[in-house]
Amino acid sequence: MQSIRRLLSAGILLALFGAAQAQDVKPRTFTFGYGLNEQSNQGRAAKVFADKVEADSKGRLKVRLAGAAALGSDVQMQQALVAGSQEMMVGSTATLVGVAKEMALWDTPFLFSNTREADTLLDGPIGDRIRNKLKDKGLVGIVYWENGFRNLTNSKRPITKMEDLDGVKLRVMQNAVFLDSFRTLGANAVPMAFSDLFGALQASTVDGQENPYNTILSSRFYEVQKYLTVTNHVYSPWIMLASAKWWDKLTPDEQKVIVDAARASRDYERKDTREEAARAMADLKAKGMQVNELSFGEAARMRNRLTHVYAKIGMDVGMDLWIETQNELMNVRTSHHATEAKRPAPVEANHPVPAEVKRPVRKPSST
Repeated sequence: MQSIRRLLSAGILLALFGAAQAQDVKPRTFTFGYGLNEQSNQGRAAKVFADKVEADSKGRLKVRLAGAAALGSDVQMQQALVAGSQEMMVGSTATLVGVAKEMALWDTPFLFSNTREADTLLDGPIGDRIRNKLKDKGLVGIVYWENGFRNLTNSKRPITKMEDLDGVKLRVMQNAVFLDSFRTLGANAVPMAFSDLFGALQASTVDGQENPYNTILSSRFYEVQKYLTVTNHVYSPWIMLASAKWWDKLTPDEQKVIVDAARASRDYERKDTREEAARAMADLKAKGMQVNELSFGEAARMRNRLTHVYAKIGMDVGMDLWIETQNELMNVRTSHHATEAKRPAPVEANHPVPAEVKRPVRKPSST
């Protein structure tokens, strides 16, 4: 009887000790950096991510959000991730081209006609393959978010034709494809971190910039930019990244919590971004911006001028990847057109389909 009592007492003590230990376990807090402000589409989606991580981990993981470029530019945060001094971030794919050359595929001017095509490629095997190229470089690519179709703003004049870009000092991302593209189109392209952009526009260090409507609005560029030209010249993705040094120390369960939360934030962010973009144009007009739309003919002239850029992208990312991408885009368009043919009326107005992806797939030098 005494031995039974001793066993019961020992069991109770062990249970109490285990409960005390569980209470003493502190949540693991990690930092998630982003460039835009808290009220932006990026900031709202970051909050969705942080809340879901904490809920799904039952408080064992917590996210410390750091927006408004508080931790530096995208490039600086990427370097911090590689070093292991920062855990996570979301930022542009364009600044990763120097890390993984395949990322340059997403910078191709007029690559996508609409968001449906972008989602299909980014979330499919092509997007996964490019994202996975980062692991050997000290980064873990988790999901792609949407920045959106990029459009031009400037303080000098409306851009109605390609020649209007001549002499315009245009800030572009620190990315060779963007620099080459806009210099080819006649602009004086200047590479600059996003965190420095508003001040440069305010001081007239640069005349203009190019970004999606949402970013133009949330960053208050309308205060220092008079003209907005709807060009939809590049679909711009963001990518959620983790430090490989930190990621490899997480348990499989912890990694799953983060991946699930990342996917939920991606779905939220894309929906939010697209709804906001539809409202942003009206807001920008109301705030005094003069808006014009680049004609189809002028967009075609720009595409034709960029032939050597397409050739270089194909060579840089690899011809197999380039051709696979063009074939996948044709499959998406063919499938969509077949579906639409069964409908009584069109349901969506697409962006103009670039000439180089309408034709049969060839090497970029022939586009």
